[in-house]
Amino acid sequence: MISFLKPDAEQFFRTYNITQFTVSKDENKIIFSSNLNGKFNLWTMDLPNHFPYPLTYNDQTSNFIKIDPKNRYVLTGFDHDGDENYQIYALPLEGGKPLPLITGEKHEKYYFGDLSEDGERIYYITSHNNSSFLNIRRYNLNTKEDELLLEGTDTPGYLEAVSPKEKTFAYIKQYANTYTLGYIIKGDEQICVTPSPEVVHTVSNMIYVSENVIYMITNYESDFSYLASFELNTKTFTPILKLEQEDMKEIKWHKKTNTLYIVSEKGVVDLLYAYQVNSNTLTPIESPLEIIDQISLADSGNLYILGQSATENDNIYMRSINGKWKRITDNRVLGVPEAAMVDPEIVSYPSFDGKKIESLLFRAKPEVANGYTIFWPHGGPQYAERKVFRGLFQFPLGRGYNIFAPNFRGSTGYGASFTKMVEGDWGEGPRLDCIAGIEWLFEQGISERDKLFVVGGSYGGYMTLLLAGRHPEYFRAAVDIFGPSNLFTFIDSVPAHWKPIMKRWLGDPVEDKERLTKDSPITYLEQMTKPMLVIQGANDPRVVKAESDQIVAALKEKGVDVEYLVLEDEGHGFSKKENEIKVNRLILEFLEKHQ
Repeated sequence: MISFLKPDAEQFFRTYNITQFTVSKDENKIIFSSNLNGKFNLWTMDLPNHFPYPLTYNDQTSNFIKIDPKNRYVLTGFDHDGDENYQIYALPLEGGKPLPLITGEKHEKYYFGDLSEDGERIYYITSHNNSSFLNIRRYNLNTKEDELLLEGTDTPGYLEAVSPKEKTFAYIKQYANTYTLGYIIKGDEQICVTPSPEVVHTVSNMIYVSENVIYMITNYESDFSYLASFELNTKTFTPILKLEQEDMKEIKWHKKTNTLYIVSEKGVVDLLYAYQVNSNTLTPIESPLEIIDQISLADSGNLYILGQSATENDNIYMRSINGKWKRITDNRVLGVPEAAMVDPEIVSYPSFDGKKIESLLFRAKPEVANGYTIFWPHGGPQYAERKVFRGLFQFPLGRGYNIFAPNFRGSTGYGASFTKMVEGDWGEGPRLDCIAGIEWLFEQGISERDKLFVVGGSYGGYMTLLLAGRHPEYFRAAVDIFGPSNLFTFIDSVPAHWKPIMKRWLGDPVEDKERLTKDSPITYLEQMTKPMLVIQGANDPRVVKAESDQIVAALKEKGVDVEYLVLEDEGHGFSKKENEIKVNRLILEFLEKHQ
């Protein structure tokens, strides 16, 4: 018999990401952003054919895609090698070289907001002349007039939607991830859509269903977000629909049937519903995916979703009006069937103060298990580890490693009060949740005390460094992927439009000096004795390269075994397949070296 080798990194990371998509009004064309050729470009399929072909060749990440209602052009946004300074471009439906449309200096940001119903006017947000608070502008494609509509003043603001007749627009002010206020801008008047802006809450997904009525998602006076409406003429806020222990996260409106399609977040999975407004009827829809990243609704009533599951990477599905699902894309792991991958268990453990911490436990299959476990603190921190596909998980699982991913305090999907617990406390409560989870792993016999690694990215990289410094006895080695090492320098170096929210989110360098010192990983250099691998994107705008440089230099000076990989053409993540493969191959080699 033929004996085949174990799947290589190439197989798990030759899976392709689809980050967003759009469908033409006539449903004859679907365009999506993907790294099908190893780098991100726009791709399209002429439906009902399912063979994709490229629209662009500039090898850059896109942050939005919008097809003109009259099928004359495509709008999109590109950054440069992960710098997240997105600017707005146009291209013909057939593709080609993107035409710079609304652009500026390399360091400036131009975010798409909305497109008029006739496709003649573009509404956008920009950091030009207002890097901290951002401005909202309107660009006329015919006259080339570029008009300032709203100047941001006290906190960053983001355009949500424009009314059908373009008389008003919906606008979000962000004071923190857990404090976002919704406004309707009518001339010089700013009308708050919730009763009291002083109450800390969130508003998102504001959509016009008529010129004077919007629907939104909010958690005003509630721990979980729900559906509400605002009537502009009477200035009336009305809660409409709440789900039990679920956070609504996205809504789409179907005008012909007066139906809202709702995606909700329940712990580590998403749920899908149709809500018929006239009859006040809520109908659950069985989804083919456990995580729904985007939904799009056609005039016909066909529903398109982009999402993933723990054992299925990004795919687009279409649900016809008869209720049947059809997979549009066929994105899969090369040579590894779903049955060979690991679907995680959903487990919970009590933390140091009795708080219940839901987690994902991936157990390596018995025939390959090597006895070692990877502890994975997620990024964010106001984020959660969910049942998404991660080659970063499935690859080491195939080599025998267990993986444990806790949703410590600060994680989303468990109510606003839980999410807020990390604000002003990055390094105490979440860290102790992690330690409680590690001890639970030992108590349950899932991991032995001398066979544990810690690996994390972004905030998870920060927590990796902090755990490696404060609790080195737990780990054989650590892998930090673009994690902040010094909270003082991190606060000083974040993007300008983040700075207004940093005090509430993390703290003030003067007022909170003692706490920020205590919670900075670099404070614990003397205790960082275990081997470490540090990975950093040179163009990272969120956690700048200096954050990794300083911790690596200090550890090398102490004689600690530290490896450092800088990716010169990446930012806060991996936009190029060759880099992603290189990084994950290096991580596995590092773990194997330190078994």
